[in-house]
Amino acid sequence: MIRGIGLDLCAVERMAGHLAQGRFLPRYFDEAEQAYILSRGPGAAASMAACFAAKEAFVKALGTGFEGVPTRDIVIEHLLSGQPRYVPRGLALTRMQALGAQQAHLSISHDGGMAAAVCILEGE
Repeated sequence: MIRGIGLDLCAVERMAGHLAQGRFLPRYFDEAEQAYILSRGPGAAASMAACFAAKEAFVKALGTGFEGVPTRDIVIEHLLSGQPRYVPRGLALTRMQALGAQQAHLSISHDGGMAAAVCILEGE
């Protein structure tokens, strides 16, 4: 059963500015996410935009926004195949479970200077 759906768009150019500034990345992303984003070279801003959109989509699926859910508790991992996945922890995991969701599904895309993410929270 679907417990929540969230969708978000994020401008790559906006994230490029934040990336150049340097404070946004450690504030909103955990160490593994930061390493992944920085490893993307010229595509770092697009990856950062996609990961941030994924975090926004997750809290929209929760129905709460970021209120009381630290962005660093919504971790985005990438499998060797490149497939993204959520690894919620802390308050993000607690809120997800309170909705009756056991799984969070993620799809990410980028095109035309934008990154998009969809989150589907699923439970019994």
